[in-house]
Amino acid sequence: MTRRENFPVYSYLPRVILGLALNVVFGGRRSFHRDSQVCIGRLKPSLHVFGKKNIPQAGPCLITFNHYYRPGFDAWWMALALAAVVPVEIHFVMTGELTFPGKWYAPVGMFGSRLLLRRLARLYGFTTMPPMPPRPGDVAERARSVRQALSFVCHNPQAIIGLAPEGGDQLGGVLTLPPAGAGRFISLLAASGLRIVPVGIYEQYGALCLNFGQGYDLEFRCDLSLGERDHAIASTVMCKIAALLPIALRGVFAG
Repeated sequence: MTRRENFPVYSYLPRVILGLALNVVFGGRRSFHRDSQVCIGRLKPSLHVFGKKNIPQAGPCLITFNHYYRPGFDAWWMALALAAVVPVEIHFVMTGELTFPGKWYAPVGMFGSRLLLRRLARLYGFTTMPPMPPRPGDVAERARSVRQALSFVCHNPQAIIGLAPEGGDQLGGVLTLPPAGAGRFISLLAASGLRIVPVGIYEQYGALCLNFGQGYDLEFRCDLSLGERDHAIASTVMCKIAALLPIALRGVFAG
C-alpha cells in the first residue's frame, strides 16, 4: 500500500466551487455550514467523529482545535469538518494572509492571498487575523481583529466561535505552544461568556477524524503577570486539545 492510499480522498463538488467563485467575483453571502456538509459528504472514507455527546448544539461557546498539518493536506478541511458536524453556523477566526516562506513568489502570493481570503471572510461572515508568527507591523490590524471578534460575540449572544490557537502549520502536525497573545485573546472571549470546547483533528487509519472533548470554563490565577497569564491560559487550552489527539501528535503536551 502506498503512502497516498493511507490518507482520505478529499474532493469538491463542482457546483460548490462554481458558486463560490461567482460569489467571490460578484459578492453575496454563503452558508459555510451547508457548503461544508456537501464537501464532507464526499470524503472517502467518511468523516470519523468521536465524542459526539460533546458537540455543541448552540452557543455561546469557543471551539478550540489544533492546526493539523501534513504536506498535501489543505488546512481548510479542518474548518469544513467542524462546520459540517456542528448544527449551527460557526464564526471562524481565520488567517487573513498566506506567507509562502522561502518561496520566490511570496510577495505576489501574499498580496493575492490577502485579497482572496478577505473576500472569502466577507462571504461567510468570518473574522480575519494577521498571519502567525506575529509581525511588528501587524499590531494595529491584530487589535482591530480582536475587537471585531469580541463585537461579534457581543451582538450574537448564541455565537459559536472557531479558533486554532497555534495559528499556522506545524511540522508533522505536532502540537506547539501558540504565539504570545493567543492566551490573552482566548481569555477575552471566555470573559465574554464563552464556554470552551476542545477538539482534536487528525488523520488515522485512512480517515479524517474529529474528537470532541467536554466543554469547560476557563480558570486562571489572578496573581500572575500578563505574560505569565497569557502563557498559562495557552498551555491549559492546548493540554485540553492534546488529550484528544494520538500521542504522536501531542508534542510538548504529551506529558
